Amino acid sequence: MVEPELLALDLAADPRVWSSLGFAVDDGVCQVDGVALRLGRPGRKISGWALEDVEAGADVDGLPTLPVPPPATAAAHPNGTIAIDHLVVMSPDPTRTIQALAFHGVQPRRQRKTDMYGPPFTQTFFRLGRPVLEVIGPATPAGSEAARFYGIAFTVHDLDVTAEFLGDRLGRVKDAVQPGRRIATLRREAGAGVPLAFMSPEAQ
Repeated sequence: MVEPELLALDLAADPRVWSSLGFAVDDGVCQVDGVALRLGRPGRKISGWALEDVEAGADVDGLPTLPVPPPATAAAHPNGTIAIDHLVVMSPDPTRTIQALAFHGVQPRRQRKTDMYGPPFTQTFFRLGRPVLEVIGPATPAGSEAARFYGIAFTVHDLDVTAEFLGDRLGRVKDAVQPGRRIATLRREAGAGVPLAFMSPEAQ
């Protein structure tokens, strides 16, 4: 089975704010490397996704699936964004979420257990085309609530240039978990409506 690609995300985010953050937005849509980020949608943060060959209306452990958008032309982003590096999903029961994803052809590639941020939790990684899907949750199931979308990390041409563009709206640039890469998180006060981070490209 071919794994489905990520085609779109619906975000409860103000298109005008995203434009001010250096994203190219056309009629409420921000195209990033083949993924349509549809802004100004109802709900909170990220309210749904569209996946190739996954029927609209499918509930993937609480993650709503949307109709596939029509193809659109991508534009250059003034903040230097070139791709979605990863999409983060939080789950109180990662095993249950992994099984739901597998039902739709999304298979885990790698899992990491850590306690570096406090209580033990797992990070499970998948591919949705080029973007990585990262499911995080407790090492031991901690409730019956549905999984939920959390945030997005973008890859940029040059993280130092992006940091200069965003100024004090961006947090400190630091080493990423991925060897040879760096990351910085957009401050909540920037008003993106969704947790965002920017990463340097993968080392060649």
